[in-house]
Amino acid sequence: MSNGAPPGGQMQLTDSIGTDSIGARNGFASSKDGIGSAKDGSTLSVEPAKPRVMSVEELNRAIRGTLEGKFDLIWVQGEISNFKAHTSGHFYFSLKDQRAQVKAVMFRGQNGRLKFKPTDGMEVLVRGKISVYEPRGDFQIIVDLMEPVGAGALQKAFEQLKHKLQSEGLFEAGRNPPLPAFPRQIGIVTSPTGAAIRDILNILARRNRGVAVTVVPTLVQGGTAAPQICEALQKAWKLPNLDVIILGRGGGSIEDLWAFNDENLARLIAASPVPVISAVGHEIDFTIADFVADLRAPTPSAAAELAVRDVDQIKGKFQQEARLLFQCWQKQQGQRLRQIQFLSQRLVDPKRRVQDLMLRNDELLERLQLAHGNFRQRIGYRLQLSTEKLRPRMDHQVVRARAGLQKFMGMLEALSPLKTMDRGYSLAVMEGRIVRSIGEVKPGTRFQLRVSDGWIEAMVENLLPGTKEGDERWILKEN
Repeated sequence: MSNGAPPGGQMQLTDSIGTDSIGARNGFASSKDGIGSAKDGSTLSVEPAKPRVMSVEELNRAIRGTLEGKFDLIWVQGEISNFKAHTSGHFYFSLKDQRAQVKAVMFRGQNGRLKFKPTDGMEVLVRGKISVYEPRGDFQIIVDLMEPVGAGALQKAFEQLKHKLQSEGLFEAGRNPPLPAFPRQIGIVTSPTGAAIRDILNILARRNRGVAVTVVPTLVQGGTAAPQICEALQKAWKLPNLDVIILGRGGGSIEDLWAFNDENLARLIAASPVPVISAVGHEIDFTIADFVADLRAPTPSAAAELAVRDVDQIKGKFQQEARLLFQCWQKQQGQRLRQIQFLSQRLVDPKRRVQDLMLRNDELLERLQLAHGNFRQRIGYRLQLSTEKLRPRMDHQVVRARAGLQKFMGMLEALSPLKTMDRGYSLAVMEGRIVRSIGEVKPGTRFQLRVSDGWIEAMVENLLPGTKEGDERWILKEN
């Protein structure tokens, strides 16, 4: 099967390479007995032709040419095994079923467009060309397109792309300005014949007929839907004064919604200069477009409700707020009127008010005078009482103080040097210091003697050492 379409049946290889084909190319047909038949039908007698000997390289090249010439693009379904992502960026793997396997390679330029990461055990549908790797004689498929088979494989591809874009920050909120509260121009990117566009237009018309709507038609399902959606989204950007874009379609299986899981579409939505509302499928359906959009609506109808506000509801709310405001105004006016009436009643007779104040002033003055007299009386009584209590205590303290003073005076007088001098003693003083030993003076030294009734200037004539005991000179006789 060629022309790039998935095959409807099985594929068989019927060409062969051998000596017969070589003889045919030389202009005659060989036979087992060595007799050849010419093209004009005559019989020729020739020597049996020697078989052509081919090198391994020639054989592999001939097989490669035959296979590549016989088959153009083919589709093959199988399970991936022995998958290896080479450092060069190429993918090497095998496709197998229950009875056979074939080697395959997908070069970096092609595998960079995959929406998922192939792994061992994944069922895939590949498109490619048959070829032979001549150095090893390996028969292989050169893959240029790969798609996962089955909902499980699609879900795995979905999770892989989701994780990739999330790690790049494309799901973060706040990348674009918030949706306008009252948009005037809305662009809708969807199928012009689906149920989604009818639901969106009906709700927009019911909620606000003043909003201008432009539909940018596109396919929303199939192999070519994703590129068309990308193109339609870029066309919507160019609409003048566009405020919001609604991107969506009705519900379906994961295969039906797969176009909205395209990586290029996701990056375009994330980079959109106009806020995008994603409304793909039903409430339980999630696509990559939902995560990168500025707002996700569970259904296309909900997207229309999120895009515009209900004018009738706004009018009703405005009227309700107006009634509440009027009621508040009436209430405040009534309160102010009652306050004015109250103040007016108090200001009917100002003279009476002054008289009341004068009476109040006299009352307070009288109470102040009475309180002042009572205060002086209480203070005088307390002072007299305190004086009577303190007088005996003071007399007792004075007696005790005098007794103590006399005692201390007696002790001081007994210890006074003057009393000692009255008994005939004197005190030698030299240069303001008391002389305690003969070692402190020498003959000729002048000093003073302090006696009981004055001072005597004296001079040392001689030093006579001695002790207090056994020296008769220390014996004093009383007069």
